Amino acid sequence: MPGGRLTQQERQQIALGVADGLAYAEIARRLDRPTSTVTREVMRNGGPTAYRADLAHRATERRRAHRRAPAAPRGPQAPPQVHGRDVQAVREYEELYTTVLMGSGTPRMMARVLACLTLTDAGSLTASELVQRLQVSPASISKAITYLESQGLVRRERDERRRDRYVVDDDVWYQSMIASARGTAHLVEIARQGVGILGPDTPAAARLENIARFVDFVSESIARAAEQAREILHTKPEAPAGP
Repeated sequence: MPGGRLTQQERQQIALGVADGLAYAEIARRLDRPTSTVTREVMRNGGPTAYRADLAHRATERRRAHRRAPAAPRGPQAPPQVHGRDVQAVREYEELYTTVLMGSGTPRMMARVLACLTLTDAGSLTASELVQRLQVSPASISKAITYLESQGLVRRERDERRRDRYVVDDDVWYQSMIASARGTAHLVEIARQGVGILGPDTPAAARLENIARFVDFVSESIARAAEQAREILHTKPEAPAGP
């Protein structure tokens, strides 16, 4: 399997594959590259709807030049790794996880904070720890946390020193799914109000009623599936069988 950086020709092939609607795994197979390489390349350069080979190549060259430029140390950017983890591999995976979150609609800074919290063994950090790890301003962390709390993806608790700690535990994805399902109930209610205002026998009212029925069915299905699958979030993986 070829290693090293993507070439401009490979980026052109990625752009063609994305334009043709190919899955990242299929594009990666044609390039003989890992799927994660293609996913990261597309998501960090505009996503599937805005990816352009020439722009991606220039952006990569700029980032590479910036990394080569000497800079004054600003404190540790990567925390010490335990369990024998490879520091570079962890850093690259955190970047990949962040880009996938961004691809699902999470804003960049919010995605960085969520990824940082998720990939810590403790599952929690203080604001100052997030500032140090991500090398951003306290205001950026505050804004990101406010957004993530509103989505049910992070909760806060006080530690023994009375500091706020921001937590991503086993239950936050369940809580986020339930919050999302409940949030759509308002859309259903408003759509059905429109049916009465526009007249039940009009095309616009019929469209609104169909939207309401669809959203109602999907949100109920999500809530039901989340309840049924909740225990998965608390299940410890089975240890691999010995030889």
